[in-house]
Amino acid sequence: MPSTLLVTGSSGLIGSEVCSYFAALGWRIEGVDNNQREVFFGPQGSTRWNQQRLLSTLKGFHHHELDIRDRQGVLDLVARLKPDAIVHTAAQPSHDRAAAIPFDDFDTNAVGTLNLLEAARRACPEAPFVHMSTNKVYGDRPNTIRLREDDTRWEFDDPAFEHGIAEDFPIDQSKHSLFGASKVAADIMVQEYGRYFGLPTCCLRGGCLTGPGHSGVELHGFLSYLVKCNMEGRHYRVFGYQGKQVRDNIHSEDVARFIDAFVRAPRCGEVYNIGGGRANSCSILEAFALVEQHGGRAMDWSYVEQARAGDHIVYYSDLRKMRAHCPDWDVRISLSDTIGQIVDAWRQRGGTGDRQPEAVGSGA
Repeated sequence: MPSTLLVTGSSGLIGSEVCSYFAALGWRIEGVDNNQREVFFGPQGSTRWNQQRLLSTLKGFHHHELDIRDRQGVLDLVARLKPDAIVHTAAQPSHDRAAAIPFDDFDTNAVGTLNLLEAARRACPEAPFVHMSTNKVYGDRPNTIRLREDDTRWEFDDPAFEHGIAEDFPIDQSKHSLFGASKVAADIMVQEYGRYFGLPTCCLRGGCLTGPGHSGVELHGFLSYLVKCNMEGRHYRVFGYQGKQVRDNIHSEDVARFIDAFVRAPRCGEVYNIGGGRANSCSILEAFALVEQHGGRAMDWSYVEQARAGDHIVYYSDLRKMRAHCPDWDVRISLSDTIGQIVDAWRQRGGTGDRQPEAVGSGA
């Protein structure tokens, strides 16, 4: 009898990658998704294309049209399935959108996570529970680190952060955005169910999670949306910091590989900063250059002086704890290769604005 994996947000970037990755390992996949991304971002954010791809290509994949805010529905589903592991990727994911929909944001990110945790505690307390958190739990505190301005990027100018932001970096007394605050609530609750109840839980505080399976929009999906604008000749807006703000980018397949490593050797109430690290970091200006190399078209962009509230100037993940706890894991897919895959995926759209790209890469 194959092991059962429950994946929330199964039609999204990380959720679908996890479904595909674990299905290839022989797991039975139970996916939960109600295409709330289309509600949050409009038709261009729809993930139905990915749901259909999973249904048509993955043996043993089952889709459940369920909103994680439906507490009784979540309790009933987890009690019935009693999964061997849970990967929770469903969320309202936009830093900016949250301010316009504060109840939906908090109910999805914080309350939805609590619904799943309590369902797991009641039905399958031994099952590893992996929660996709975010680097936004650190608020704008990273902006207090001393920086230097280089030609194409801002960079940490403090040797204590030469490897990036580690998991012991403070998360309070800073501006988070409402999204960051709701994700803090979920993050702390996931830790608490591990530390208080002894459940095997972890929070993965993601940087820029990306890949060819992303339905990128302006408010969420940095690299995917940037590539989309380049390939379709659309205008791109840069918000603040001279376009030199820096993010680390990690391919969704490398995320799925780490989740597999944690499921095989879980810990209780753990936290990891998961991202591409400094080697896979880039500023917006540097991303423009890489996309232009792969796509062959100059970016059409303009600059907006006002930065996004609570946004990071420089953020990249210190990966040393992840590597220490899971020594067989490391980032395998480079930033350039990731961008190349996203470009190839958007080329498959043939310049239309409706069809979503087919996922590319060995784990998709």
